[in-house]
Amino acid sequence: MPLHRKTLLTVLIVICGTCGASSARATDKKPPAVKSGFVTTSDGVKIHYVESGKAVVGAGAEVGNPLPNGTKPTKGNIAVFAAKQSPSILFVPGWTMPEWIWQKQIDYFSRDYRVVAMDPRSQGESSLTSEGLYPTIRARDIKALVDQLHLAPVVIVAWSMAVVETLAYVDQYGTKDLAGVVLVDSSASFLPDGGVENALGLMKGILEDRQNATNGFVRNLCFKKPQPDEYIQKVIQASLRVPASDAAALLLGYFTADYRPTLPKIDKPVLICAAKTPYNGSIVAMQGKIPGAQLEIFDGDGHALFVDDPDKFNAVLEDFLHDLK
Repeated sequence: MPLHRKTLLTVLIVICGTCGASSARATDKKPPAVKSGFVTTSDGVKIHYVESGKAVVGAGAEVGNPLPNGTKPTKGNIAVFAAKQSPSILFVPGWTMPEWIWQKQIDYFSRDYRVVAMDPRSQGESSLTSEGLYPTIRARDIKALVDQLHLAPVVIVAWSMAVVETLAYVDQYGTKDLAGVVLVDSSASFLPDGGVENALGLMKGILEDRQNATNGFVRNLCFKKPQPDEYIQKVIQASLRVPASDAAALLLGYFTADYRPTLPKIDKPVLICAAKTPYNGSIVAMQGKIPGAQLEIFDGDGHALFVDDPDKFNAVLEDFLHDLK
């Protein structure tokens, strides 16, 4: 298998390390500042997001390169010019998870891209609501963020439950605003791999013993590599912020969704990342149903593979983004 560009670059830097400070990688720079905000959906739900990167639309916005012909940057032309340089990236977390689960990706990619990570409705700092807790509506929330923050062309990086929500986005809105799609460790339909028995077992655990079920989900499924206990507890508490009834409703929407017919409609580049398990057959099968899709298997990593192995995940995503330019 060919080495990733990031790996090759690292080798060159080691070889040329005596060449002086000019050989330092751009990734050694401090990540840009992060700002926090909200967009309001058509049904009045406030969706929280964080944003960072070279080009940020809003007060105090900056652009990494000068505009053509000495044009002065404005709120309007920053987004347009940035889009011509590279796509923005939108990170969407999975079931009950907060946007900061993507922190290592936000820090890494904001050096070269405009990066946004969102809290889906009823998660993180977004509005708690019992309405719209299923893929069709959560896809509209993604669309609201893309439109109101002028993210197009955007690469949506979707993890777990957000995979079906992103496919629901494509089903409703097509791909005109997308530069690419990254689907992380979930499939277009839960039932082929998970089965009714597993689905009902998880629902039962959430309703009867939320604390224990969440603890098991985070410790045993999300992570396979050691993580600081303080971090594990933080993730568990973030998940528990979502009321049990909302958490169960989200699972019901996920279990009953089937977006396999949408897969052939994706006409933009697609990267599929999956943890190696005996049960991810339908994830692997997506590659054959999406024209030209790439597949990367993460051996030894948990469901949150971008946390377990951020260096590999960032390198794979970086290669994918580079090929879009």
